[in-house]
Amino acid sequence: MIAAVLRASLLAVLLVLGVTAHAIDAEDAFDDPVLQERYENINRELRCLVCQNQTIADSNATLAQDLRREVRDMIAAGQTDAQIREFMIERYGDFVLYRPRMTAGNFLLWAAPVLLLLIGAIVLVRVVRRRAQETDLAADGPEAGQS
Repeated sequence: MIAAVLRASLLAVLLVLGVTAHAIDAEDAFDDPVLQERYENINRELRCLVCQNQTIADSNATLAQDLRREVRDMIAAGQTDAQIREFMIERYGDFVLYRPRMTAGNFLLWAAPVLLLLIGAIVLVRVVRRRAQETDLAADGPEAGQS
């Protein structure tokens, strides 16, 4: 009987702790659903600089909490999404963006896959044409007309 009560108490404690552990953003939601949507969208666009593979919306790191609070304050102050992004980029660099923007500095990174595919296609066409010509020349050689 006592073991069953202890087991039930332990299960209840674990359930309560498990539910609170998943609550990443403990701040109250905005009253305006449009502002809340903006807040959530911006949080999904900014990278957690501690975790580096998560957005600040998904991270529970202290820095991510601070960045979420900063975004909330900036939205409440009436700043636009672009102003908030620019502030974060000025403070933390382009790496803070989860989806980096295309700039002159990183254009080669964006263009490299397309350039490599084009170069590969050109090389493939040239090799196929050269082999086709070699095959035609071999078929038209001196032994081609002899029976």
